[in-house]
Amino acid sequence: MKTYRKILLAVVCLLLFFLLPVGMAFANDHGVNWFKRAEERQIPDPEGGAEMTQRIPVSNVVLQQRYPDTVVLAGPTTANRIALTFDDGPDPRFTPQVLDVLQEYNVPATFFVMGRRAERFPDLVTRMAAEGHVIGNHSYSHPNFVVEDDVALLEQEVLQTEAIIQNLVGYRPRFFRAPYGFLYNELVEKLAELNNTVVAWSIDTLDWRERPAEEVAFSVISSAQPGSIVLMHDGAEADGDRTQTIEALRQIIPTL
Repeated sequence: MKTYRKILLAVVCLLLFFLLPVGMAFANDHGVNWFKRAEERQIPDPEGGAEMTQRIPVSNVVLQQRYPDTVVLAGPTTANRIALTFDDGPDPRFTPQVLDVLQEYNVPATFFVMGRRAERFPDLVTRMAAEGHVIGNHSYSHPNFVVEDDVALLEQEVLQTEAIIQNLVGYRPRFFRAPYGFLYNELVEKLAELNNTVVAWSIDTLDWRERPAEEVAFSVISSAQPGSIVLMHDGAEADGDRTQTIEALRQIIPTL
């Protein structure tokens, strides 16, 4: 029995001797380098999780009916205009490309920025303002306020982000969009107390699902009417992609 154990131990040692370098090389190529790239980007992820894992069907219609002076689902229908809005930036991988397209077509938009990302990438926020876009508040760390169930947390996140934006562009944003669109009565009442307008949307492109650009564009072009507020995203989690959103803009803007 002892001889058998010695032989087995020797075989295991030999396997480790030959396989460990291969495993370490694989880790270096596919693991360490990936983490290094993510660290170099240093893009703060949404605190409440990615859009894909957190989002569920939610309507803001009831909240708008209860708080018509605070919650907005669409703009005036008297002018032939729509609003393009972007969430979760600034993101150095995608926000500059979105800004380039908007600049090319001379189209203004509204960017609901995360305070933590605005701190990390201030030049992108100042570029937004310099090119005529409106900066809105998308909370500091993008928590799920309904899950957290903490009005004080909402106030802290809103005021912290307001201060960051004011320091960068010279004004405190008055437009707020909740992460995932999740709010309840007390949260809306606190936002009204803080002199914020809650901006929801009437067209959800679902671009966070990384749908093909043609589908994202069709969702807007087929539904747009005067006053429509379009929800898109210029920011993503560490492994997310918004290339389709950028490509869709090149179809949406000229067509409309």
